[in-house]
Amino acid sequence: MPHADPRPSSRARPGPRRGGRALATLCALALGLTGCSWGTVTPAESASAAGTGDIPDLAENRLQVLEETFERRLPVTVDSVVLDPYRTASDPLEYERVEVTDTSKILPLTGSLAEIVFTLGLGEDVVGRDVAATFDEAADLPVVTSGHEVSAESVLALEPTVILADTRTGPPEAIEQIQRSGIPVVIVEEAWSFDEMYPRFERVARALGVPDAGAALVERTRVQMADVREGSAGAVGDPLVAFLYLRGTAGVYLIGGPGSGADALLAEVGARDAGVEMGLTTPFTPITAEALIAARPDVLLVMTKGLESVGGVDGLVEIPGVAQTPAGRNRAVVDFEDGVLLNFGPRTPQVIAALADELAGLDGPGAS
Repeated sequence: MPHADPRPSSRARPGPRRGGRALATLCALALGLTGCSWGTVTPAESASAAGTGDIPDLAENRLQVLEETFERRLPVTVDSVVLDPYRTASDPLEYERVEVTDTSKILPLTGSLAEIVFTLGLGEDVVGRDVAATFDEAADLPVVTSGHEVSAESVLALEPTVILADTRTGPPEAIEQIQRSGIPVVIVEEAWSFDEMYPRFERVARALGVPDAGAALVERTRVQMADVREGSAGAVGDPLVAFLYLRGTAGVYLIGGPGSGADALLAEVGARDAGVEMGLTTPFTPITAEALIAARPDVLLVMTKGLESVGGVDGLVEIPGVAQTPAGRNRAVVDFEDGVLLNFGPRTPQVIAALADELAGLDGPGAS
């Protein structure tokens, strides 16, 4: 199964059902670091000099925009991924050079890219959004997608001066139509891990002529991630968590394994990924009752829309094998909105803190 096929698209407001303890620790650490000037931060400086700012709770659904204003240096010529509809997950990416001369009207075609653009401080120049950009700052922008697909006509009507997309943006025919219009389209790689997240920040910032802002965002996020790690250390224990990707209306029931993205998040808070411990070798594998029962997860981690698609927790425990696990018996289910959990973007430290808080709130493996 191709890696990218089951990855959820972000379509709803973010936030888990509970939140507070781990994030409160993170914010306390952050407050001691505020007041630093981002304009003077360089990679050579210590992480503590970067500052983390007043980090919003994930449920507040707002971004933490960089406070410093950075010089925009244009034109720039950057690498852009060549979209190939026949490419498989194992094929290497190909690139072409794209010149960007004007960033006065920016159009990010995914919610995660919009988060990066807004966080870099360029939100006032954004002219439209994907339906996945559900954070408050983007609420009043016109939507240029229908369901999961970009509308070329809606995009062109906004007359953007630069467009950002990633390798999942589609359909390919719409992207090709937009590219033929002559508007610069910069296509960047997806991020499925922390290591891939930071270069994505830098790629977007470079394409918009603000590389220093990208470096600042990378540094700040690294500091926040370290603070989250420290704040959640020991609070979660080591519950065994199974990440389930559910689309009940389509009959799709998958369990996450190595490379799903959830494995990295769980490891960050000290939890164990059931798919990894089962010995799965692919990011997503169809669920079998026997394998799920044998895995014995203490907690089930799911997407909110996926949980709704199977009828909530009541419907989830009706899936063969779920009720026979400790998690199913205790109804120990944690859900996050689809576009936030695996976003690997500027709000990932908030996700980590909230996930730690959720797991700690279960009061131990198997608790309800």
